Amino acid sequence: MQSKASTVDEYTASLPEDRREAIERLRKVILQNIPEGFVEEMSYGMIGYVVPFSLYPAGYHCDPSKPLPFVNVASQKNFISIYHMGLYADKELFDWFVGEHAKLSAAKLDMGKSCIRYKKVADIPYELIGELLGKITVKQWIEAFTSRFLAKK
Repeated sequence: MQSKASTVDEYTASLPEDRREAIERLRKVILQNIPEGFVEEMSYGMIGYVVPFSLYPAGYHCDPSKPLPFVNVASQKNFISIYHMGLYADKELFDWFVGEHAKLSAAKLDMGKSCIRYKKVADIPYELIGELLGKITVKQWIEAFTSRFLAKK
């Protein structure tokens, strides 16, 4: 479910109140913890945190007209999702997150390769998400992306 909103504020304003509060809280946690260099924008119909072209001119290999994505946050039909590409690229980071999540939440983790889904707003571990966001710098993400995804071509 992609939004047609052109700005982050337009996106959040379009959400039901409970979802808006959760997304705004996630956004605040992300902005407080994400390393310098990533840029917030609407990306793929979601709030995105990307590597700007000024730092990685090649853009995303799937669509070079778009900047390299790192994290996206969305209010989907049945859940709130956080897409963290670093979890997909780094098994050690993935394992750390799964282990820490189990320590902090009684809720079963609903997760794919890079997508974390929360059906209940109350189950979102905001502090853990903030810690996760601070674990990869822009430089580290570019290096991980180019070595793990582009090297496979």
